[in-house]
Amino acid sequence: MRRFSALLAVAAVAVLLAPVAVAEAPVVVSGGGTGTFGADLDGDGDIDGSHFGFGATFASGSMRGHFECQMAGNTDILGLPLMAVEGKVSGESANPGAGTAMLTGIATVNLANGTKFTDVEYTVQLWEGGRGVGRLKLTVIGAFDVVPGDTIPGNGNYDLPVETVATGQIKIH
Repeated sequence: MRRFSALLAVAAVAVLLAPVAVAEAPVVVSGGGTGTFGADLDGDGDIDGSHFGFGATFASGSMRGHFECQMAGNTDILGLPLMAVEGKVSGESANPGAGTAMLTGIATVNLANGTKFTDVEYTVQLWEGGRGVGRLKLTVIGAFDVVPGDTIPGNGNYDLPVETVATGQIKIH
């Protein structure tokens, strides 16, 4: 009986000390609106910017999401009627406490002049906030190096400058 009591006590301690699976709270990164670079990147006399929209959820090791950034109409760039970067989000890192995140993925880049690039990698850095506070920085990897607006010429990528939210917002929670 003593042996049984000791075994039962050991089993109880093991159950109490066993790791408990805790569901990881999902991180949601979302936003939409217009942004401004605060500068004329392509020399056409207009302050350049973009229309952007994205939503991504990361929970328990799985990722879902979509990203789009387009420069068209009132936010044209490089003399193109459209430059759109659109694709699924396949990776994310986020720090909701700091209000920062980075989304990565594979996109289609459409220049609307009959030129479309597929399977183009991108990253977008995000800082939470609304008008004048939120920011985003898009990098198109492996394309458009040394094109006007590229902040790091010669690295093989199109590194746009940081853009500030003009309308809308970016949320990281």
